[in-house]
This record gives sequence, structure tokens and C-alpha cells, in this order.
Amino acid sequence: MEIKLNSPLDMHLHLRDGEMLGLTVPSSSKTFSGALVMPNLTPPLTSASSVLEYSGRIKEHSSGDVFTPYMTLFFKNSYTREFLHDIKDKILAVKLYTAGATTNSEDGISLPIGDDTLEVIGMLEELGIPLSVHGETTGFVLERETEFAAAYDELASSFPKLKIVMEHITTTTLAELLGRRENLFATITLHHLLITLDDVIGGALSPHNFCKPVAKSPRDREALRHLALSAHPKVMFGSDSAPHPRDKKESCCGAAGIFHAPFALQLLATIFEGAGKLENLQGFVSDNARAIYDIDPPPKTVVLEKKPFTIPKTCGGVVPFLGGSTLEWSIKEVS
Repeated sequence: MEIKLNSPLDMHLHLRDGEMLGLTVPSSSKTFSGALVMPNLTPPLTSASSVLEYSGRIKEHSSGDVFTPYMTLFFKNSYTREFLHDIKDKILAVKLYTAGATTNSEDGISLPIGDDTLEVIGMLEELGIPLSVHGETTGFVLERETEFAAAYDELASSFPKLKIVMEHITTTTLAELLGRRENLFATITLHHLLITLDDVIGGALSPHNFCKPVAKSPRDREALRHLALSAHPKVMFGSDSAPHPRDKKESCCGAAGIFHAPFALQLLATIFEGAGKLENLQGFVSDNARAIYDIDPPPKTVVLEKKPFTIPKTCGGVVPFLGGSTLEWSIKEVS
């Protein structure tokens, strides 16, 4: 049994920088046609030169693979219309973070959203630049996304021509919000299709399942699975693959992030086949993203076959998601 995927896309990816690029870039460029690359480096990507230089470093590590890094800009209240106009063709989206909500987000915006932030968002709408959002408050960890839902609703209402992408949604509240605003879209990770909070702290602490937003309840997971498995046209795959060295995860202050980019397609095929929805995988991993972002990724065909594949226990000093587990699907060919 085989399935062929045309130009698969990962619309939320952390590649890090420096030596880590030697692991992260080939892990994605081998099987994905392109990826939306997050800008929360240290320092974050806030200038045209930093975006172009980072894109160049990514391409240097792609080993000649057919792969497009779609770049993002870290949202700042200081941006001018002239600056955004000039950088528009170098990026696919601007990424907004709430200050302190996740890794390297200290330079994000403060809540409640102020007039200076709204002014810049208005420029994005005018220029047709999508807004990508890490939508969490800094309140109680299980309620942060739900608390941010009102902000999403207000932004979608105030800027009806702006495409707003709710990144890595994990709650029923945000899943339901998709249907209420025409200009709201979402990415869903594969780990949030599989785990709940029980898999992080239910038995023993599992640091390699810890991410932000944290996994929620079985009910929330089912809401996400319904959207993804049906390839709902307003959702797309975003791995949020975010590696940290083992010592940073297994420490007294464990870093948030799950790494599974090299095995994402095999994992997704396993999930979709298990639900009897394998025919919808193409829409979830490519077609929807092309329509939402209006992009034409380079051609790449990935053939997966029904053949056991075991995820390695370590990858370049990083412990991957479900390391040591055997999946039912393997990569047969990439062309």
C-alpha cells in the first residue's frame, strides 16, 4: 500500500540557528517542498537584512534539496508602512507573539493589545501581508489560549480583509472560532493530534512531550482531530517542530518544544490511516496551505509505503518525539 503526496508543506517550523541548522534544515528539506520559518531567534528577525541572511543560511544547509523557506518577520510596534511595503516581497507573513508567552518571545507585544499594535496591524491589512499569531495570554497555563480568543475575535472583526492565522491551536474554543470569522485560519501540529496533558504530567513527568501551548484535554484533542482529519479548508499542517538539546529538556527548567520534523509525514500517514481518512492527508499537508497563503511551492513528490519504520531514540543530541517507537509507514521515494 502506498500514498503519494505532492509538494508537502510545513506551515510552522522552528529551525533555530548556528550549528543546529545542520540538524534541522535537512530534517525538513528532504521531504517537504517548503516551510514557514518562525522568526523568534536571539535576536529576533526584525529587519530585511536579518531575514535575508537567515534565509541564506537555511539554503546553505538544505543539501541541494528542492525546498523553499518561506520567511516571517517578528512583529514590532515600531514598524512603518514604508518598511513593511519594502519587505513585503521578502516574507510570507508577520508573526505576532505575546511578550513572555513562549521561547524567545520577550520582545513581543503587551496585552491588552494597544493602539500602536493595532496601527501596525492595519498596515498589514492594507498591504495584504498575513498576520501569524501565537495566541496566548500569560495567565493560567491551561486557559491562555481560551483567554486570547476574544483578541482573535476582535482582530478578525476590526480587520476583515486581513488573513489571520491562529498558530498551533489546541482548544475546542479556537476550533469553534474558525467557523465564526471568515478571515481566521489555523495550523495544527501532529503532536496535538496525539497527546493530552496526561502524556506530559499524568504519570511521570515527560519533558520531551512538553511544548507551548501545552497539550490540553481529550475533548480538545478530538476537536483538533476532527478539523485535521477532514482536511477542513481553513486548517493546515504546521509541525511546530522545535528542537532543544537533551540537556535543555531534561533539566530543572526544561525547555518547551517537540522535535519530529524528520518523521512528520510518516506519523501523519499513521494517524490519518488509523482514522480511515488517508485520502484527506494531501489537503491537510499541502493543498489548504497553498490556497490560504496563495503560494505555488516547488514540485516535489513524496511516496510513502506501508512498511514499518522505527523512530531513532536520538537525533544529533536531540531526543525526538516518540523516539524508539515503530510506525506503520515509511518514506519510499522523494522525487
